[in-house]
Amino acid sequence: MDEIEGGALARFPPGALTLTLTRAAIRMQHATTWRIEKENPVEDLVIALEGRGHYRIGGRLQALSAGEAMLLPRDTPFEGWNEGPETYLGVAQHFTLSAHGAQDLIGQMRLRPKVRLSRWEVLGPMIRHYRQSAPPASVTLPQHHLFMVMLLSFVDDAFLGWRQEAVPVDPGAGIDLAVMKAASRIAATPLEAAIAAQVVEDAPYNPDYFHRAFRDRIGRTPKQYQEFCRIERAAHLLESGLTVGAAGAEVGYSDPYYFSRCFKRIMGLSPRGHLRRVALSRDGQLMGMDEPDQEAALTGNRPGEG
Repeated sequence: MDEIEGGALARFPPGALTLTLTRAAIRMQHATTWRIEKENPVEDLVIALEGRGHYRIGGRLQALSAGEAMLLPRDTPFEGWNEGPETYLGVAQHFTLSAHGAQDLIGQMRLRPKVRLSRWEVLGPMIRHYRQSAPPASVTLPQHHLFMVMLLSFVDDAFLGWRQEAVPVDPGAGIDLAVMKAASRIAATPLEAAIAAQVVEDAPYNPDYFHRAFRDRIGRTPKQYQEFCRIERAAHLLESGLTVGAAGAEVGYSDPYYFSRCFKRIMGLSPRGHLRRVALSRDGQLMGMDEPDQEAALTGNRPGEG
């Protein structure tokens, strides 16, 4: 079945995120004589390709092997060395990530310090290309886009949750960030019955104000957005081969007829109509049509008919 879960940042609008690569990529190739001791004013994502690196980060020991990624937090002293016998090969990238006035979006998250990247069969070749193609003293547009993929993959694997304690942000933009964090929590666990109410309760704002702010920015109330995420998940399940009844039951609808009505209200098509659209798209039958003809093909009406 295709992956249907989104990561911590999957529901953030692309325009809400600002990624800055603060220096050229570091193409690590460290012999046993390598040793480093420093502190960075920005985040540093380190990914190992060959060999094994050893680190002491804020006093804690950590080892990094091929296929693993690690975040060196900003303003945190660390040491690194290679105990050998192999050369330690990898890539490191200094960066900042901000959203909606939060200059340190990474600091808003609770993350595992090190992970084995779960999609390594896809990411490994891309990361090697990133390392090999990196200019020695500049940052290019392709590097920027490739690193965003790498960073999002790390965050997806390392994410433990949003910090609930107060994290300083621009006061004028704090509500935007709070709404996106709430939306990401709902999208991650739409089958949790109380999640819509919980995100409103946890937000550091008056509940009525936050409820309105969520609706204004997302276009749905938290409860409506939860239902949308459930139906969206059901659509993926239908595409993977589940029956209408089974897909509905999987996302919490025991009555298949009620599920079909909810699906059509939210998606604009019945579950079977959605599957027909997917089949037509896969067969290429929609590609040569303009929008009115596509709609007619999906609904069974001729253009101009109701």
